[in-house]
Amino acid sequence: KDKVKPVINVGIIGFGVVGCGVYDIFQRNARAIELRVGSKLVVKRVADTDPDRPRPIEFDRSILTTNPEEIINDPEIDIVAELIGGVDPAQDYIMAAIRNGKHVVTANKELLAKSGHSLLVEAGERKQDFYFETSVGGGIPIINPMKTSLAGNHIREIKGIVNGTTNYILTRMAEEEKDFEEVLTEAQALGYAERDPTNDVDGHDAAYKIAILASIGFMSRVDVSEVYREGIRNITQKDIAYAKELGYKIKLLAIAKEIDGQMQVRVHPAMIPVNHPLASVSHVYNAIYINADPVGNLMFYGRGAGAEAAGSAVVGDIIDVARNINTGSTGRISCTCFEEKVLQSMDEVQCKHYIRMKTTDKPGVLSAISTVFGANNVSITAVLAKSTGEPGSAESIWVTHTAPEPSVRLSLEAISALPVVTEVSNWIRVEE
Repeated sequence: KDKVKPVINVGIIGFGVVGCGVYDIFQRNARAIELRVGSKLVVKRVADTDPDRPRPIEFDRSILTTNPEEIINDPEIDIVAELIGGVDPAQDYIMAAIRNGKHVVTANKELLAKSGHSLLVEAGERKQDFYFETSVGGGIPIINPMKTSLAGNHIREIKGIVNGTTNYILTRMAEEEKDFEEVLTEAQALGYAERDPTNDVDGHDAAYKIAILASIGFMSRVDVSEVYREGIRNITQKDIAYAKELGYKIKLLAIAKEIDGQMQVRVHPAMIPVNHPLASVSHVYNAIYINADPVGNLMFYGRGAGAEAAGSAVVGDIIDVARNINTGSTGRISCTCFEEKVLQSMDEVQCKHYIRMKTTDKPGVLSAISTVFGANNVSITAVLAKSTGEPGSAESIWVTHTAPEPSVRLSLEAISALPVVTEVSNWIRVEE
């Protein structure tokens, strides 16, 4: 009991959407938080480069500063919440805070994916807490369950919808039968997509998140620059309609698998069966599906972004850290990358494949194409032949059995050169 601090002070660096959400939760739920921790948690200082911008909450302006050093160097502040995003200067702020004896909570997925290892090691060596639940899944508890509740399991596969923007776009494309660009514009108007949507629609955001999850699940560092990444810009109404006809939905999936001691980590659009739990995850919701031994299959589901969801997860981390301070048990959960496992290239990936191509409308076309697939040991499980409505033109849709990526790639190179093939219009992987 002598170790329990009557007041634990928190400093917030970055007072945008998430920062305001964190502050608001502390004000609204102050009494409940105090009872759960045994100490009063107080936001002592908030730093932001733009102190005058309008904010959706009421707050004490006397605690606002433009200088993060006032938080990092304040000996009375116990926990620093870094909520500005990006690598620079966030990395320097966090490292300085750790070296000044402060515990850190962050929501910074890009920083964790690119530089998290060095920060975790530094915190671990100093017995400081460094928590980052909000970096993946917003308000969905996933990091802590993987590190604690599932610590006795061998995690074999992590498969998730971890970007709300792309999931919203694909959902609306399917529901409204609209094209990508039209739905993207709508998402931007509603605030679900940034003015520059590159980070989301090209898969960068999902790649950061699956790199973090894979490194925890497989206990090995994952270099995010080596994670295969493909976005959703090429998904069309035709692909969505054909997927439905074949019994699938299209989602941007973040996938990590451990196979014979090696790792596969990738982000790309994929067709999944309509009866798969992830197929029902729609709009801005996220879900992470885990297969582990002995627990089996688990799915974590909820809102992946927003002030309330992200703020909830940040506050949860701060409460955990505060409890650790009071029990003298900080630094228990640091870096879990104990091993060095090989990250496989896409050439080693095997799955089913959906291929859509435009051809001439004449006898023997399907036979010519299937001959090429057969020559490369790619077997076919389904074929759809469709009319394009253009004279002399047709469209065919092929679904392969499980096949290696190089075999499919070689097949498509040869098929593209056939006189009867106008174009290979799209190629989407199928995850059963």
